[in-house]
Parts: sequence; C-alpha cells; structure tokens
Amino acid sequence: MLRISYDRGLIEAGLDEAGRGCLAGPVFAAAVILPKDYKNEELNDSKQLSALKRERLRRCIEADALSWAVASISPEIIDEINILNASILAMHHAVEKLNLKPELLLVDGNRFKPIENIRHHCIIKGDAKFMSIAAASIMAKTYRDEYMRGIAKEFPHYDWEHNKGYPCRKHRDAIYDRGTCVYHRMSFRLYEQLKLAL
Repeated sequence: MLRISYDRGLIEAGLDEAGRGCLAGPVFAAAVILPKDYKNEELNDSKQLSALKRERLRRCIEADALSWAVASISPEIIDEINILNASILAMHHAVEKLNLKPELLLVDGNRFKPIENIRHHCIIKGDAKFMSIAAASIMAKTYRDEYMRGIAKEFPHYDWEHNKGYPCRKHRDAIYDRGTCVYHRMSFRLYEQLKLAL
C-alpha cells in the first residue's frame, strides 16, 4: 500500500522523470500535488502498470490532483548538460509550472538540486512508496510516450512507437543501418554502444 503523505502538515508535490535511459527523445518530468486524503488502489509505479492502466490513471490524476505539471528537456540540452542535470532541470521546470506552490518535494531517486525556499526529500524507489511520486511517474511516462509516438511518424524505421527511444534491438539496428537523426542524444556515444551490443 502506497503512503499518502510524508508530512501531512505540508503541501507536498511528488516528482519523477521518464526517459532517462533512452537513446532518443527528450527527458520528461512531472510534479503532482494530491489531496491529503486521496485514495486510488490502482495507483502504483508506472513501470508496474500496463499502458492502458497508465492512461486511465493519467485521466484520474488530471481530474483529481490539486495541481499537476509536466515539463521536458530536449536532446540538445541533454547533450550540453548531461542526462542527470537535464532530468533535475525538467523536475525544476515542472515545479515552476504548478499553480499551487508546494512546501515539500518528494523526489524519486537519490539526486536532486534544491529549489530555493522549498524543502525536499530524495526517496529511492519512491514511486513504489508514495502516491504523489507514483502519480508523477505515471504523468511523466504517459506524456513522454505520447510525444514519442508523435515523432515516430517522422522516423518510422526506429520503431519509437513501440520502444519509445530505448535501446531495443530494432532501434539499434536502425541506427546502424540508417544513422541517427535530430532526436538522438549524441552524447550517449550511440555508435560505441552499438559495437558493444553486436
């Protein structure tokens, strides 16, 4: 059972990202503030849910959350500042877009850069422990998947509608055969990874 709150006296926002390990596409992050008494037995880490269930829960979160926001950082910026910093920057942008200011941030993982005047806690596997982080996980994942399905129409040979930019075999083979495109993260040394995978 996921916990509702870390500190019931504070306005809490859960934060999580999606797409950190991909070879292509932006990294997305979401921030979600849920009501103090929120209950949804289906809510869980997005990686443990089917795509259909994630989409259904996304609609529930959008309707029920006190505030939510999604932000993304482009492959170009990822290449400039590295994927860790880009993931944290996406989280910062998501928090800035909230229409309700949080007093505490619950961050999935073990790395974060403070936002002025807002306390934060990093929680390893937080998306399996706190509802607000699980909700942020679902929002980041579903919005990123939707984006990747859109750009897959421009470059169908990479099979992004299925692999979402992750280094699956069809994606790696397409890079080997057709090269990269504007959506690839060149700092990930794509061709070196291909050699290691062959």
